[in-house]
Amino acid sequence: MTPLRIALALAATFLASPAFAQDATRIPHVEGDIVVDGKLDDAAWSQAVPIDLGYEISPADNTPAPVKTTMRMATTRDALYLSFHAVEPNPKDIRAHLTDRDDAYNDDFVGVMLDTFDDHRRNYEFFVNPLGIQMDLIREEATGNEDDSWDGLWSSAGRITDDGYDVEIRIPFSTLRFRDNPGPRRWGVIAFRNYPRNVRHQLANVVVPRGGNCLLCQAAKVEGMEDAQQGRSLEIVPTLTVTDSQVRDSRDGPWHGEGVQIEPGVDVSWAPSPNLTLNATINPDFSQVESDQAQLDLTSNFALYVPEKRPFFMEGADYFNTPFQVLYTRQIADPDFGVRTTGRTGSGAFGAFAARDSITQLLVPGVLGSGFDVLDEPTDVFVGRYRHDLNAGLSLGVIATARHGDDYRNDVAGVDGRWQSGKNTVIAQLLRSTSEYPAALGFDDNAPKGNAFRAEYMYDSRNIFLDTWHEQIDPGFRADLGFIGQVGYDKSLLGGGYNWYFDKDSKITKVQFYSDFDITHRFDGQLLERELEAQLQANGPWQSNFGIHGLTRARFWDGQLFDESYVDVFGSMTPRSGVKFGGKFRTGPQIDLNASRRGQGRYIDVYGNFAFGRGLSIDTDLFQQSLRRDGGTAFEATVFDLRFGWQFDPRQRLRIAVQGSNVDKDQALYVDPVEERSRDIGAQLIYSYKVNPRTAIYAGGTVGAFLDDENRDMFASERGLFVKLSYGWQP
Repeated sequence: MTPLRIALALAATFLASPAFAQDATRIPHVEGDIVVDGKLDDAAWSQAVPIDLGYEISPADNTPAPVKTTMRMATTRDALYLSFHAVEPNPKDIRAHLTDRDDAYNDDFVGVMLDTFDDHRRNYEFFVNPLGIQMDLIREEATGNEDDSWDGLWSSAGRITDDGYDVEIRIPFSTLRFRDNPGPRRWGVIAFRNYPRNVRHQLANVVVPRGGNCLLCQAAKVEGMEDAQQGRSLEIVPTLTVTDSQVRDSRDGPWHGEGVQIEPGVDVSWAPSPNLTLNATINPDFSQVESDQAQLDLTSNFALYVPEKRPFFMEGADYFNTPFQVLYTRQIADPDFGVRTTGRTGSGAFGAFAARDSITQLLVPGVLGSGFDVLDEPTDVFVGRYRHDLNAGLSLGVIATARHGDDYRNDVAGVDGRWQSGKNTVIAQLLRSTSEYPAALGFDDNAPKGNAFRAEYMYDSRNIFLDTWHEQIDPGFRADLGFIGQVGYDKSLLGGGYNWYFDKDSKITKVQFYSDFDITHRFDGQLLERELEAQLQANGPWQSNFGIHGLTRARFWDGQLFDESYVDVFGSMTPRSGVKFGGKFRTGPQIDLNASRRGQGRYIDVYGNFAFGRGLSIDTDLFQQSLRRDGGTAFEATVFDLRFGWQFDPRQRLRIAVQGSNVDKDQALYVDPVEERSRDIGAQLIYSYKVNPRTAIYAGGTVGAFLDDENRDMFASERGLFVKLSYGWQP
């Protein structure tokens, strides 16, 4: 961080306005039993405090809510209880489906956001649809990211009634983290109702100004919970995974594999205080139950990002977030064990974990591209993160990552800061890395080192928003535990836009225009990219979003600058309950990276989500990418992803996923040899029974087939069966 940035940050400490002390609503303690069954007939609810969701915060601008919703709150010694009575004049219009957990966002639902530390940094979100399907998330205020990979242990029930629907929720205090102080505790609360009809109405108990860059600053305050008991807060989850997978290299080749593999493991979670959580795992089950979304991009030379899906790494992931992604846990491919701690102090938050990884996966970055490599040796992994809040608007943080093997190491350390006041936000980070790689990997530099720096300013008001940033990464910078695929460059961006809002009864409720200009140079001054883009989009009837986007740029590749440009149109809509579809079409001059020639590119993506009855669903995604040049089609790629789901009840689910790709290239249009023809297809069948996120049974199988230039006829190339058992035990 430059001296000027430090001075600005320190000045912000004194310029930031003090937080306004709001009156708090008292949450009563009740002694009677509340049975969570979706029926609001328990006598204890008469003692609970009612909170009305009186405002429509979107698309209307904090006008009176179109329907009445009442939330009630009460506590016992070990749990927070919530009930919702959501009125609907036409109950047949209620959108509700049986789905898997965290998959009912298109339905009607109600819930609450809890800022349990009342510090506007992060909050829990608990939502329930009218059939009792749960959705829970962690939201990070600094980025606005909502992460539904967090799965808390709580109970809920819902039922549709003659005048709407009712929901009951019980959240054990052992599921939450909050200040461990004597006396009453003070939390921030936003009650929320999703009311999707022709437009998606969002209702709340508080006013949420448009253009505000701090949602949690608007939360209502509640007090109570002075007798909250977290119990032992100990959870032990033994797991057992049994797999049998086989592969073969040709149609007539033998099947081979390692036979039946039985992998027992155990995860332990303990919260000795509300401010601290400890986790440990031995022989962890890092198997991934569901397949990743199919991806393919023939116009980029950089590694594709695949999101994390493994529970041990997903929980508490927001504690490690920084402006640069120096932690990408899928780089920890096959750990033997792991330990983690996360927690809060009176003025900050911390997280750390260590693991032993039996496989060392490397993301090898470059100026013009990146790819993955594997170092065949185990490594020890450590990550540590601490953030200190100087006041309500200013925080400073440090992060360090380390990965060491016998003749390999990579260390990254850095500082970052965030300042927010009113409509203004400033973020900055400075990192330093040192590395050593074995000569066998064949890198040009076996001991690279370097710095990475980023500074960003954002302005967000009701109508106008601005964003400008600069980042610089040295050629020798390496973050082997992160996802930084480009190094040896500096890039600056200046962008902004304007929002037009219309009356909620208008066919068009919002129009947004955005444009930015960015320029990127290589470390030696060579221009890598100069780009101008603009986008105009609108929200309309049937919960639709549609628009047009254009881009023009000069792009450096293979020693020369190419002109690229394209225009794309996009749109999506939800015309009725259980039906959502959309697509994108893009066309324009693009580079064929393999030939270093420019051609006419085309990209088409069509997707849809369809529900039949309460529990049947189909999700589809089909995209095609092609490039024509020199009188022919240089390449054409088609990828499809088709998923069938049958949710028998909130616990049982059957899922079938079918994915495939087809890539054709014309060798006559290339100098160097290319794979002219490749096809693959795979299918996965999964049955799951979930008592809760920790206690579950998964069983299924996979098959796969492919063909290429060497194998002209498609043949079965892989097959496997698996069973995964887990049990959440709380002694």
